[in-house]
Amino acid sequence: MTEETPGFEENEKPDVPSGATPDDAEPQAAPSDTEGAAPAGDSASAQDVALTAQLDQVRTALNERTADLQRLQAEYQNYRRRVERDRVTVKEIAVANLLTELLPVLDDIGRAREHGELVGGFKSVAESLETVAAKMGLQQFGKEGEPFDPTVHEALMHSYAPDVTETTCVAILQPGYRFGERTIRPARVAVAEPQPGAQTVKAESSDSAEAGDYKESGGPDEG
Repeated sequence: MTEETPGFEENEKPDVPSGATPDDAEPQAAPSDTEGAAPAGDSASAQDVALTAQLDQVRTALNERTADLQRLQAEYQNYRRRVERDRVTVKEIAVANLLTELLPVLDDIGRAREHGELVGGFKSVAESLETVAAKMGLQQFGKEGEPFDPTVHEALMHSYAPDVTETTCVAILQPGYRFGERTIRPARVAVAEPQPGAQTVKAESSDSAEAGDYKESGGPDEG
Protein backbone atom coordinates (compact mmCIF):
# COMPACT_ATOMS: atom_id res chain seq x y z
CA MET A 1 0.00 0.00 0.00
CA THR A 2 1.50 3.33 -1.11
CA GLU A 3 1.83 6.21 1.45
CA GLU A 4 0.38 9.54 0.36
CA THR A 5 2.01 12.82 1.31
CA PRO A 6 -0.47 15.05 3.04
CA GLY A 7 -1.06 18.51 1.64
CA PHE A 8 -1.67 19.84 -1.84
CA GLU A 9 -0.83 17.92 -4.89
CA GLU A 10 1.87 19.26 -7.15
CA ASN A 11 -0.46 20.83 -9.65
CA GLU A 12 -3.22 21.55 -7.26
CA LYS A 13 -4.50 25.15 -7.53
CA PRO A 14 -5.61 27.18 -4.53
CA ASP A 15 -9.20 27.22 -3.69
CA VAL A 16 -11.18 29.88 -5.45
CA PRO A 17 -14.14 31.38 -3.68
CA SER A 18 -17.48 30.43 -5.06
CA GLY A 19 -18.68 32.78 -7.76
CA ALA A 20 -15.21 34.17 -8.49
CA THR A 21 -13.49 33.80 -11.78
CA PRO A 22 -10.07 32.24 -12.08
CA ASP A 23 -8.62 35.61 -13.04
CA ASP A 24 -9.58 37.02 -9.65
CA ALA A 25 -7.27 34.55 -7.96
CA GLU A 26 -4.23 35.87 -9.81
CA PRO A 27 -2.34 38.75 -8.11
CA GLN A 28 -2.78 42.20 -9.62
CA ALA A 29 0.29 43.82 -11.13
CA ALA A 30 1.60 46.86 -9.20
CA PRO A 31 0.83 50.12 -10.93
CA SER A 32 3.74 51.63 -12.75
CA ASP A 33 5.54 54.56 -11.07
CA THR A 34 5.30 56.59 -14.25
CA GLU A 35 1.53 56.25 -14.50
CA GLY A 36 -0.21 59.53 -13.57
CA ALA A 37 3.11 61.40 -13.01
CA ALA A 38 3.85 64.73 -14.80
CA PRO A 39 6.42 64.58 -17.56
CA ALA A 40 9.99 65.33 -16.45
CA GLY A 41 10.28 68.30 -18.85
CA ASP A 42 7.25 70.07 -17.36
CA SER A 43 8.60 69.66 -13.80
CA ALA A 44 11.99 71.12 -14.75
CA SER A 45 10.32 74.07 -16.49
CA ALA A 46 8.23 74.85 -13.40
CA GLN A 47 11.34 74.79 -11.23
CA ASP A 48 13.12 77.20 -13.62
CA VAL A 49 10.18 79.60 -13.49
CA ALA A 50 10.20 79.51 -9.68
CA LEU A 51 13.96 80.08 -9.53
CA THR A 52 13.69 82.96 -12.00
CA ALA A 53 10.97 84.58 -9.89
CA GLN A 54 13.10 84.23 -6.75
CA LEU A 55 16.10 85.70 -8.57
CA ASP A 56 14.03 88.68 -9.70
CA GLN A 57 12.92 89.26 -6.12
CA VAL A 58 16.49 89.13 -4.88
CA ARG A 59 17.61 91.56 -7.59
CA THR A 60 14.78 93.96 -6.73
CA ALA A 61 15.67 93.84 -3.04
CA LEU A 62 19.36 94.39 -3.88
CA ASN A 63 18.56 97.41 -6.05
CA GLU A 64 16.40 98.88 -3.28
CA ARG A 65 19.13 98.40 -0.67
CA THR A 66 21.71 99.87 -3.06
CA ALA A 67 19.52 102.93 -3.64
CA ASP A 68 19.06 103.33 0.12
CA LEU A 69 22.81 103.13 0.65
CA GLN A 70 23.52 105.71 -2.05
CA ARG A 71 20.91 108.04 -0.56
CA LEU A 72 22.43 107.66 2.90
CA GLN A 73 25.90 108.36 1.51
CA ALA A 74 24.66 111.51 -0.24
CA GLU A 75 22.93 112.70 2.93
CA TYR A 76 26.10 112.05 4.94
CA GLN A 77 28.25 114.00 2.48
CA ASN A 78 25.78 116.90 2.59
CA TYR A 79 25.83 116.75 6.37
CA ARG A 80 29.64 116.85 6.45
CA ARG A 81 29.75 119.81 4.07
CA ARG A 82 27.12 121.66 6.11
CA VAL A 83 28.97 120.99 9.38
CA GLU A 84 32.26 122.15 7.85
CA ARG A 85 30.63 125.29 6.46
CA ASP A 86 29.02 126.05 9.82
CA ARG A 87 32.32 125.44 11.58
CA VAL A 88 34.11 127.92 9.31
CA THR A 89 31.32 130.46 9.75
CA VAL A 90 31.41 130.17 13.52
CA LYS A 91 35.18 130.56 13.50
CA GLU A 92 34.98 133.67 11.30
CA ILE A 93 32.34 135.23 13.53
CA ALA A 94 34.43 134.55 16.64
CA VAL A 95 37.56 136.07 15.09
CA ALA A 96 35.59 139.06 13.80
CA ASN A 97 34.15 139.68 17.27
CA LEU A 98 37.61 139.50 18.79
CA LEU A 99 39.07 141.92 16.25
CA THR A 100 36.15 144.28 16.77
CA GLU A 101 37.00 144.47 20.47
CA LEU A 102 40.62 145.32 19.55
CA LEU A 103 39.71 148.26 17.28
CA PRO A 104 39.71 150.91 20.05
CA VAL A 105 43.19 149.76 21.09
CA LEU A 106 44.39 150.00 17.48
CA ASP A 107 42.88 153.49 17.25
CA ASP A 108 44.85 154.54 20.34
CA ILE A 109 48.03 153.14 18.81
CA GLY A 110 47.38 155.10 15.62
CA ARG A 111 46.83 158.37 17.48
CA ALA A 112 49.97 157.79 19.55
CA ARG A 113 51.95 157.22 16.36
CA GLU A 114 50.60 160.44 14.82
CA HIS A 115 51.68 162.45 17.88
CA GLY A 116 55.09 160.83 18.12
CA GLU A 117 54.29 159.12 21.40
CA LEU A 118 54.86 155.56 20.13
CA VAL A 119 58.31 155.00 21.64
CA GLY A 120 60.14 152.53 23.84
CA GLY A 121 58.50 149.36 25.10
CA PHE A 122 55.06 150.68 24.20
CA LYS A 123 56.10 150.82 20.55
CA SER A 124 57.28 147.20 20.58
CA VAL A 125 54.05 145.98 22.18
CA ALA A 126 51.91 148.04 19.80
CA GLU A 127 53.70 146.76 16.71
CA SER A 128 53.41 143.17 17.95
CA LEU A 129 49.67 143.63 18.45
CA GLU A 130 49.26 145.07 14.96
CA THR A 131 51.23 142.15 13.50
CA VAL A 132 49.04 139.57 15.25
CA ALA A 133 45.87 141.34 14.10
CA ALA A 134 47.14 141.37 10.52
CA LYS A 135 47.95 137.64 10.70
CA MET A 136 44.40 136.97 11.85
CA GLY A 137 43.15 138.66 8.67
CA LEU A 138 42.44 142.23 9.78
CA GLN A 139 42.92 144.77 6.98
CA GLN A 140 42.88 148.56 7.30
CA PHE A 141 41.43 150.70 4.52
CA GLY A 142 40.63 154.33 3.81
CA LYS A 143 42.89 156.84 2.04
CA GLU A 144 42.62 160.51 1.23
CA GLY A 145 41.70 161.28 -2.34
CA GLU A 146 39.73 158.10 -3.06
CA PRO A 147 36.12 158.37 -4.28
CA PHE A 148 33.47 158.24 -1.59
CA ASP A 149 31.73 154.83 -1.38
CA PRO A 150 28.77 154.76 1.01
CA THR A 151 29.11 150.99 1.41
CA VAL A 152 32.56 151.27 3.04
CA HIS A 153 32.75 154.96 4.05
CA GLU A 154 30.87 156.93 6.66
CA ALA A 155 30.84 160.67 5.99
CA LEU A 156 31.15 162.72 9.18
CA MET A 157 32.01 166.06 7.54
CA HIS A 158 30.90 167.60 4.24
CA SER A 159 32.24 170.50 2.20
CA TYR A 160 32.63 171.78 -1.36
CA ALA A 161 35.91 172.03 -3.23
CA PRO A 162 36.70 173.49 -6.67
CA ASP A 163 39.36 170.90 -7.46
CA VAL A 164 37.21 167.76 -7.28
CA THR A 165 34.97 166.36 -9.98
CA GLU A 166 33.10 163.87 -7.76
CA THR A 167 32.40 163.27 -4.10
CA THR A 168 35.84 162.55 -2.68
CA CYS A 169 37.29 161.58 0.69
CA VAL A 170 39.51 164.54 1.60
CA ALA A 171 40.36 163.44 5.17
CA ILE A 172 40.36 160.12 7.04
CA LEU A 173 39.05 160.78 10.52
CA GLN A 174 39.12 157.13 11.54
CA PRO A 175 40.38 154.25 9.39
CA GLY A 176 38.09 151.42 8.40
CA TYR A 177 38.76 147.73 8.96
CA ARG A 178 37.64 144.58 7.16
CA PHE A 179 38.04 140.89 7.87
CA GLY A 180 37.96 138.88 4.66
CA GLU A 181 34.83 140.01 2.82
CA ARG A 182 33.26 141.32 6.03
CA THR A 183 33.47 145.05 6.81
CA ILE A 184 34.02 145.29 10.56
CA ARG A 185 33.94 149.09 10.64
CA PRO A 186 33.51 151.62 7.83
CA ALA A 187 36.09 154.33 7.38
CA ARG A 188 34.90 157.59 8.93
CA VAL A 189 35.84 160.38 6.55
CA ALA A 190 35.36 164.00 5.56
CA VAL A 191 34.07 164.38 2.03
CA ALA A 192 34.09 167.21 -0.48
CA GLU A 193 31.80 167.68 -3.46
CA PRO A 194 32.29 169.86 -6.55
CA GLN A 195 31.11 173.43 -6.04
CA PRO A 196 27.65 174.11 -7.44
CA GLY A 197 27.93 175.78 -10.85
CA ALA A 198 31.60 174.95 -11.22
CA GLN A 199 30.92 172.64 -14.09
CA THR A 200 28.75 175.28 -15.80
CA VAL A 201 31.48 177.93 -15.48
CA LYS A 202 34.06 175.52 -16.85
CA ALA A 203 31.80 174.66 -19.77
CA GLU A 204 31.18 178.34 -20.61
CA SER A 205 34.90 179.09 -20.41
CA SER A 206 35.62 176.19 -22.72
CA ASP A 207 33.01 177.36 -25.22
CA SER A 208 34.47 180.91 -25.20
CA ALA A 209 37.96 179.61 -25.74
CA GLU A 210 36.81 177.52 -28.68
CA ALA A 211 35.00 180.50 -30.22
CA GLY A 212 38.12 182.67 -29.91
CA ASP A 213 40.24 179.99 -31.53
CA TYR A 214 37.74 179.80 -34.37
CA LYS A 215 37.95 183.54 -35.05
CA GLU A 216 41.73 183.55 -34.95
CA SER A 217 41.80 180.74 -37.46
CA GLY A 218 40.01 182.90 -40.05
CA GLY A 219 36.40 182.08 -39.34
CA PRO A 220 33.58 184.43 -40.33
CA ASP A 221 33.23 187.62 -38.29
CA GLU A 222 29.89 188.94 -37.05
CA GLY A 223 28.16 191.53 -39.33
